[in-house]
Amino acid sequence: MRALQLVKWKSEPEIVEVDRPTAGPGQVVVRIGGAGACHSDLHLMHEFEEGAMPWSTPFTLGHENAGWVHQLGDGVTHLTVGQAVAVYGPWGCGNCARCQLGVETYCDDVASAPVPGGGGGLGLDGGMAEYMLVPAARLLLPLPDGLDPVHAAPLADAGLTPYHAVRRSAAKLGPTSTAVVIGVGGLGHLGVQVLKATTAARVIAVDTRPEALALAEALGADLCVQAGPDAAEAVRAFTGGIGVDLVCDFVGAQATMELGIQVARHLADVTVVGLGGGEVPWNFFTVPYEVSMQTTYWGSRPELAEVLELGARGLLRPKITTVGLDEAVDAYRAMAEGRIEGRVVVVPGS
Repeated sequence: MRALQLVKWKSEPEIVEVDRPTAGPGQVVVRIGGAGACHSDLHLMHEFEEGAMPWSTPFTLGHENAGWVHQLGDGVTHLTVGQAVAVYGPWGCGNCARCQLGVETYCDDVASAPVPGGGGGLGLDGGMAEYMLVPAARLLLPLPDGLDPVHAAPLADAGLTPYHAVRRSAAKLGPTSTAVVIGVGGLGHLGVQVLKATTAARVIAVDTRPEALALAEALGADLCVQAGPDAAEAVRAFTGGIGVDLVCDFVGAQATMELGIQVARHLADVTVVGLGGGEVPWNFFTVPYEVSMQTTYWGSRPELAEVLELGARGLLRPKITTVGLDEAVDAYRAMAEGRIEGRVVVVPGS
């Protein structure tokens, strides 16, 4: 079969011929219906040198995936061939305390994981091929009725990651609260939807692109703010000068992290999800009192089940552009140039 692989570090991916996978004991082969193209893939292609990650090339890209069960390995009894499923992306050891809770993103025994700190599309073969091998049946979640694999695929990361970032601050997001989403891209446009679907907080969206702000407005954002020198003042004015209770920074650049600190109120959470490489000084005098600053990485298996249910109800609906495998490299280039609205989903069989 054909697969879109990262053949070597610091290069664009290539379409290559590879063997179709077969399921060993406890494993499952999934026929891919959709594989999301993530901005973090660009970091893999262009920023990492050989030895920077605990993985080796080549491997097939695509770490947010959904499709249908194609083949069951011995011992897998709770799935059926033809069943629609989403793939939980981070693959831990499956046995440590955190993996037992479904938080495989933060596995305590990465040396026993299929690949240290990664998964399919992140060190092992992912979903940008017709078939994908999943090493353990626990990593597959049945799709609820009403949710197809093309729309489910981006929910496995672009939906799950903002969901986790928002839900960890749920106690701070009541009817009198305000949250700001910085960066209304592949994750951020779903972050707006998560906030509207699961909290009573007012939502502010910040972006440099007018089309991204128009999308945020269409998704229910209460205020859309053009990024720039006046953004902090506009956000604070909307909150009566108090500031916001949650900052979700889906960019993580210097300017966006500085904006997050400028608009946070006392006791706020400032959560940096984007990999933009920014830094801000942190000491007793540089942030409001009791502001918590944190990064997050992906989310848990139980949270993915909740995200899929929200998707099936139409409360989380990724804005997608579908492409075939032959168009995927061009789609990544368009993403790097900021020309993609929402999420690209690669449909290998199209």
